[in-house]
Amino acid sequence: MYDPSQLRTFLTVAQTLSFTQAARRLGLRQSTVSQHVRRLEDAAGRQLFSRDTHSVELTEDGEVMLGFARRILEVHEQATAFFTGTRLRGRLRFGASEDFVLTRLPEILEAFRYDHPEVDLELTVELSGTLHEQLTAGKLDLVLAKRRPEDPRGEPVWHDELVWIGTERLRLDPDRPVPLIVYPPPGITRALAMEALERQGRAWRVACTSGSLNGLIAAARAGLGVMAHSRGMIPPGLVRVPDRAGLPELGPVDFVLVHGRRRTSAQSAADALAAAILTSGDRLHRR
Repeated sequence: MYDPSQLRTFLTVAQTLSFTQAARRLGLRQSTVSQHVRRLEDAAGRQLFSRDTHSVELTEDGEVMLGFARRILEVHEQATAFFTGTRLRGRLRFGASEDFVLTRLPEILEAFRYDHPEVDLELTVELSGTLHEQLTAGKLDLVLAKRRPEDPRGEPVWHDELVWIGTERLRLDPDRPVPLIVYPPPGITRALAMEALERQGRAWRVACTSGSLNGLIAAARAGLGVMAHSRGMIPPGLVRVPDRAGLPELGPVDFVLVHGRRRTSAQSAADALAAAILTSGDRLHRR
């Protein structure tokens, strides 16, 4: 009833909320992406996206289809692997940034391990900047992390905005330096936050430094200061700092998958994990 190619297209559009970006990622024409979505909507008898010239959003039926589409594609891939006799093997060194500690990434990795039990998956959780350095040094095969806006490397998993967050009770004194809660260097959000404040000419001081997202969240919940964070993954107990605080805009941020430059025995496993993350990427920032 549901064509796997149409389901993959639907998931990519749902993830990017853009027919143009979905076409670029899938290597298809935009008209083909629209055709796939239209045929899937015809098969389901429901509208899956509400769209106009400016925006694309999932409908309630589209949200429901997300779960079905993932499960159908997972079973389809398992059946294909079984009957073609292709089983992935080898050691896969995967790096994920601290941003994903509190997301549903473990569920995606668990499903990958179930589907590919002969892959030895080694997970490294670090700062995005550190992961990019380790990838360049050949110490990792695949990385899921933030990148700076000007960085062309990687395949986008999703596009987001950086915002200032803190406890709801926090009040910033405009006559005193902004208290910052930051990762240590080479943290990307650390650099972007400091650069934004310096462009505004606003003084700042470091109130807390931690290499752990949980450490930063604890400091923010204690009211020690503000931190720059992805709008789509604001931790429980913290809120966006209101505009009246006068903090500068932080701009966009991309979360990307980057493959190692060297061809290794883990290349096929890395490709499979990247495909699983791209298929389920919206789950990383949807609650």
